Amino acid sequence: MRYKEILLKKRKLDSKGPLPSELLHNLDEWFRIELTYSSNAIEGNTLTRQETALVVEKGITVGGKSLKEHLEATNHAKAIDWIKKLSKRKITSITEKDILDIHAIILDGIDNSNSGFYRRVPVRISGSRVISPNPLKIPDLMKKFIKCLKDSKKLNPIELAAEAHYRLVTIHPFIDGNGRTARLLMNWILLMSGYPIAIIQKKDRLAYINSLEKAQLGGSKKDYLELIYKAVNSSLDIYLEAIVGKKTKVISEKKELKIFKIGQLAKKVNESISTIRFWTKCGLLDVSQITSSGYQLYDSSMIERIEKIKELKTKRYTLDEIKNKLHLT
Repeated sequence: MRYKEILLKKRKLDSKGPLPSELLHNLDEWFRIELTYSSNAIEGNTLTRQETALVVEKGITVGGKSLKEHLEATNHAKAIDWIKKLSKRKITSITEKDILDIHAIILDGIDNSNSGFYRRVPVRISGSRVISPNPLKIPDLMKKFIKCLKDSKKLNPIELAAEAHYRLVTIHPFIDGNGRTARLLMNWILLMSGYPIAIIQKKDRLAYINSLEKAQLGGSKKDYLELIYKAVNSSLDIYLEAIVGKKTKVISEKKELKIFKIGQLAKKVNESISTIRFWTKCGLLDVSQITSSGYQLYDSSMIERIEKIKELKTKRYTLDEIKNKLHLT
């Protein structure tokens, strides 16, 4: 995807002037939850979108999920609020302290001894051939990184945001939270440049990781940059569709979701309780909440999911194929 195409969309969005306050609030809240969910899911957090929203927006504790996963959700949402608050600044004003502050929010209450501090020990990225820099080199590498941010006048804003993300994850300055911090830095730069938040979806996790590793091992950054361009383009589309009144996933997901007990859901979709339990166990359905008594509750978004599952089953797709079709892997 070319920058000129995206720039035209951005100019079209800018020409619409200030958005209605209710629409802007809905968009802001949707992007806040979606980025939090997606960024954490890439790192292995098992909270669903709905669970992430419950934790962040309502402070609800989700049964069967760890305290760490809850903190990852609330911390990430706070970090988004922080970068949005400071998005009026200029890119040339970004400092090492700013990056350390983002990281401190991400790991607050999870690993306080390392939150907001560079790592002091060697690390290896699980399953990767990339070797992270010696910890003794990190302070100097970070100083050079900040200087590059200030001097990168030849890059367009999207390329600069992508490059900042790439360089930070390659330096890998922290014990944990490198990816989330880098994605937040990328989005901070996008916001500073007047772009909406860009989200790397969970379904793109493998392509994202592979494209980063390919570049880190000396290959082309083309695949990585294309992925970032697509993420920015998708966000612009969401804004533009919302403005013209199209029924987007943002508007529909902001509506209160009705909660069903398993029996109620089974009756609603004309399936047996055992089938609903089986599909849940297989990962085809998401549990929205677990009560203190251990009962599983589902939100109304699962009704549409079940209809899609039933449709695919009539076409003789296997369970694994259905999961792939629904982007649940």
